[in-house]
Amino acid sequence: MRDLRALPKAHLHLHLAGAMQPGTLRELAGRYGVPVPEHDGRGVRDWDEFQQLYDAARDVIRTPADIARVLTEAAVADAADGCGWLELQVDPTSYAPVIGGLRETLEAVLVAAAAAPIPVGVVVASSWARTPEHAEELARLAASYAGDGVVGFGLSNDERRGAVAGFATAFRIAADAGLLATPHAGFYTPASHVRDCVELLGAARIGHGTSAAHDPAVMALLAERRVALEVCPTSYQPFGVHELDAVPVLPLLDAGVQVTLATDDPLLFGVGLAGQYGIARDRLGLTDAQLAAVAVHGIEASAAPDPVRAGLLAGVDRWLR
Repeated sequence: MRDLRALPKAHLHLHLAGAMQPGTLRELAGRYGVPVPEHDGRGVRDWDEFQQLYDAARDVIRTPADIARVLTEAAVADAADGCGWLELQVDPTSYAPVIGGLRETLEAVLVAAAAAPIPVGVVVASSWARTPEHAEELARLAASYAGDGVVGFGLSNDERRGAVAGFATAFRIAADAGLLATPHAGFYTPASHVRDCVELLGAARIGHGTSAAHDPAVMALLAERRVALEVCPTSYQPFGVHELDAVPVLPLLDAGVQVTLATDDPLLFGVGLAGQYGIARDRLGLTDAQLAAVAVHGIEASAAPDPVRAGLLAGVDRWLR
């Protein structure tokens, strides 16, 4: 059986606060006097537990040094799991009051990303729960750092809380700067929401998007336009979206959809990047050839520079051979 840690990968869906190591959360929480809910490290069980832990993790990131520590430790963990390109998603809004502003927060993330032990690109994300005007402000901020570490623009949080069409201007600003569009969709929402994000926002990737598996026409659209889905197998069962054994990776692959695997928030779900591939093999039934194809999808859908991309693709070929 091939070693999944040795399979070269791109990691395309990881949030800053959720990337924190459990020990770091405990240490920073003690430093700042932040209460941390009891957690066994094996994954949250429901939304309330998720939100409490995520809020605690976000609340202990208070300085550029904290950002650098979280990002560096995440990159080290990913490197051990075979990751050669990481895209870290951050909404600077929540950190801006303590770091000093939206731009100051993003610059702190970019400084940390540039110093990380593996190549890291930054995806600036607004929230489905905030206004389109706020998203446009963040899109302009992201655009001003295109080519200087920012590689994409997204929308996170519960996608039921905003209307797709309202965010079209923000994504147009990002696209004009050459940034990848990668909104969350199809987690709680139906396949039609995934389709709307592709057609109205120009999504090149979709965060999650698993509801697309219920609609052959949407899967055909994703396959035709080569829109990749950032599937995070351990993220769904706690919220009643999919049982772990029922995450529809194989149906999506069979329909020609580009599927990538990611962790989302390993602090909260308890499984790293290689572990997600292990679940895909052991619980979802993917062969090593299919796992290699998923790794290729992630690399090809990434914003990695051409030399990084070529090296990773060659490594996947060696792993499979």
